[in-house]
Amino acid sequence: MSGYDSCAMDASVNWTEVEWVLLDMDGTVLDLAFDNYFWRELVPQRYAQKNGLTLEHARAVLKPKFEAVMHTLPWYCTDYWSALTGLDMAALKAEVKHRIGPVPGAEAFLQAVRRSGRRLWLATNAHPDSWRLKLEYTGFGRYFERVICSHDVGYPKEDLRFWSAVCEAHPFARTRTLFVDDSLPVLLAARAFGIGQVIGIRKPDGTQPERPLDAVPSVRTLADLTPALTAADASAAARS
Repeated sequence: MSGYDSCAMDASVNWTEVEWVLLDMDGTVLDLAFDNYFWRELVPQRYAQKNGLTLEHARAVLKPKFEAVMHTLPWYCTDYWSALTGLDMAALKAEVKHRIGPVPGAEAFLQAVRRSGRRLWLATNAHPDSWRLKLEYTGFGRYFERVICSHDVGYPKEDLRFWSAVCEAHPFARTRTLFVDDSLPVLLAARAFGIGQVIGIRKPDGTQPERPLDAVPSVRTLADLTPALTAADASAAARS
């Protein structure tokens, strides 16, 4: 166990103050190992093959292109990357969809939220080609009342305008909302917008070590939130 793991303190949620649960997809509900493999390994490999480059050269060409649009809408857009690289990103993701999988314990959390009667929405930066493939492949689409996609909104979740536009189009009580994501810029934007409770995920990729996320309350995975939710609802039922 690392020194970080040994001193990590999981955040707690005041479930009596939560009516809406908004969840990120990649790294929160679904294991980020798929996306890390796709962008760090498969795309450079196929780009190298297509252009007659070594893998090292392909990585060097792609790196500044990735960095130039990080945390903007094009960064998450398969159409953008297909046009830029000449690779069919949607088809490439479908080719390796067998690698898509949930974060351990995520489905049990989704089930617990649904049993509780709270509103459960997905808020994702993923392009429609991506989130539709992933929700269909995993079957997780059935858990979400609504899927809010940044490409439909016009701004990424890191942008306060995303939250304003969502609140206008799909009204919800921000102070009675729990939002969980693995991206610090996204979490900080949600908190700045006034989301009542914001929780970060420290282990979005099951193949990688847990990483620190000190600027916001955090848990390892969604599984850490399930026991308290179940207990809170059991307590409320006993009082009624």
